[in-house]
Amino acid sequence: MIRRLLIAVAALIATPAAAQQDRGRLDDTPRTVVMTAFPPEWDALVGSVEQPREYRVNGLTFMTGTMAGKPVVLMQSAVSMVNAAMNTQLVLDRFRVKRIVFSGIAGGVDPQLSIGDVIVPENWGQYLEVSFARQTPKGWVTPEPVDAGAPANWGMMFPRGVRVGNEAQPAARHYLLGVDPQLLALARQVAGRVTLRRCADAAKAACLDHAPQIVVGGTGVSAGVFADNAQFRTYLHDAWQARVLDMESAAVVQVAYANRVPAVVFRSLSDLAGGDEHANQMTTFMALSSVNSADVVRAFVAALPD
Repeated sequence: MIRRLLIAVAALIATPAAAQQDRGRLDDTPRTVVMTAFPPEWDALVGSVEQPREYRVNGLTFMTGTMAGKPVVLMQSAVSMVNAAMNTQLVLDRFRVKRIVFSGIAGGVDPQLSIGDVIVPENWGQYLEVSFARQTPKGWVTPEPVDAGAPANWGMMFPRGVRVGNEAQPAARHYLLGVDPQLLALARQVAGRVTLRRCADAAKAACLDHAPQIVVGGTGVSAGVFADNAQFRTYLHDAWQARVLDMESAAVVQVAYANRVPAVVFRSLSDLAGGDEHANQMTTFMALSSVNSADVVRAFVAALPD
């Protein structure tokens, strides 16, 4: 009886150490994280990973291997801001990450952009980091002062930015955080080498009536919202100078900034976030847009330095 009790106690004592070991690094090879949000984006890239090996952590699949001869780990962040932040930190903790390259779909905000286009913004903002103002006879009253440089409000919603820092910079209020300048410069070089597709597959189930383009620069915005509202789309373009919106990228860029890891985001437009003529077209064009983003990202990874 005493012997069994001692064995049980020893097992309990050992459990935290074993659990800590399980939370350690899974792979020691320096890799580029190729991140997607959900299955269509993953499906457009997974066939490009050679010598794949899968790891499962917290219900997620991380696939190591090579893409265009470069060591990568392919993953899904899962949809929305909290998932994206949580799982970006997870991959940074469990793998040796050189940089993060995001590939996915998005809604178009800039009227000059069309479905199928691929955009690589130079900075990202979180448009629902806001104060909800109180309505009074004298107008909106915010619970805290509004920065002079803050984007304009949308009714009661007043942008307040997000406070974040890293080891090199003290915490400060940011409305926008930039992607890595060197990765953005490489994206400009690669943009001229890729021809985007007009049709999703050989059956031409979903085809565009125009030739899509690759655009590098400008602002992207993110929030935990599937946005499909023409008036709000106009607001984001006017107040934030936004060209594209999604549900993950700004969170990924923020975590990358906090960890001082280079990051860049490629997004192909699957819909126009409320600017579509009749109805939102995301389900119609998400496969095509996923493939167009993936095509540019493959070329980008191939052009990365060894």
